Amino acid sequence: MKFKYFFLFIISSVSLFAQIDDFKLDAYFDVLEENDKFNGSVAVAQDGEIIYQRAIGFADYEAQRKNNPETLFRIGSISKTYTATMIMMAVEEGKINTEQTIADYFPTIKNADKITIDQLLSHRSGIKNFTSDPDYLNWNTHAKSEKEMIEIIAGYDSNFEPGTTFEYSNSNYLLLSFLLEKIYKKSFSEILNEKIIQPLHLKKTKFERKIKPTDNEAYSYQYNGEWVKSTETDMLIPMGAGGLSATPTDVILFGEALFNGKIVSPESLEKMKTLRDAYGYALFYFPFYEKEGLGHTGGIDNFSSSWVYFEEDKISVAITSNASDFNMNNLTIALLSAAFAKEFDLPIFEQSTGEVTPGYTGKFGNGQLGMKIEITETDGNYFAQASGQGAFPLEKISETEFRFDLAGIVIEFNPDLKSFILKQGGGEFIFVKE
Repeated sequence: MKFKYFFLFIISSVSLFAQIDDFKLDAYFDVLEENDKFNGSVAVAQDGEIIYQRAIGFADYEAQRKNNPETLFRIGSISKTYTATMIMMAVEEGKINTEQTIADYFPTIKNADKITIDQLLSHRSGIKNFTSDPDYLNWNTHAKSEKEMIEIIAGYDSNFEPGTTFEYSNSNYLLLSFLLEKIYKKSFSEILNEKIIQPLHLKKTKFERKIKPTDNEAYSYQYNGEWVKSTETDMLIPMGAGGLSATPTDVILFGEALFNGKIVSPESLEKMKTLRDAYGYALFYFPFYEKEGLGHTGGIDNFSSSWVYFEEDKISVAITSNASDFNMNNLTIALLSAAFAKEFDLPIFEQSTGEVTPGYTGKFGNGQLGMKIEITETDGNYFAQASGQGAFPLEKISETEFRFDLAGIVIEFNPDLKSFILKQGGGEFIFVKE
């Protein structure tokens, strides 16, 4: 399960909001669809009204079922914002307070008598991220009980003294999910329905263990020269850390309700918006020119998502994708540029001039991550260098495998040497030779 951030570093002035250029946006998505670079759905809203939406690509390649604006996608870590909201609702009801420790609820967790609910919400607990466990991908597709997940998390050593720093950890929000179940004595799904889905009339938001194509839900895919269906995480593993499915329109409706006082009080919202180390309670900062938005991103299996809300302009943008060979950050910038009447360019894709030459050396890319890795060789020694980073040495351990132990990286080439899988921290990412 991958949880990704996309930061937009742009410094300039921006004009006031004007009518969105839906003609150019349609052309932008036409290019993506014609080149088979993006499968997903997007929505833009102003003052709570959807002013642009578009869905392209396939929800199910095997069945040739197309995505449409009603297709549901797994939204990964955007789920955390829903979970943090429900925790603040429980605080307002007097069931818990953010300064109490988790000792009464999770006594076996290391430092439970020091870790507060506030520290879980703000990723300052020191609890290791269970999705970074090297063994994670061996069991994430199978359901585990609360007892089993607590045993896994309790077995980790603390990464730092609680409250001293920030470190993103899905374990924090899984524990918050269990906490909600304990205080309300209901399942996470029931609480979500009662607290958020039903009151806000979110007809295209749900929490379910398995993908249901008959309910217009998308599968996710990874590009390896062709689209290959991804394994499917059982949603009982991430729960409120990354287990929700929704349309981009429903994500926007939730965000509008949150920021406009329809779910929690202004005091609770202010707590959620207060950033420490650039992170609040499941909200982080999105800069766009001189504008400042708040939102979250998400990724699970090969689903990717992004949502941001600009309070001053009442502009919302949400992206959900089930298969992408394109930089999501560029897509976010294009949508925001259209929303704020700024210029943006249509994507250009170079056509292949012929068959890729197999071999270890060369440039390899992963469009979903927006990253390239170049592998070079000098005097029989191999080196890898990711975009914007320094080169690091690779130790060849077989005819198809290299490793860099210091960073826990393994690069495993496919037998044709035209692509490789990069393995690190429990994640697996396919890079294809250019």
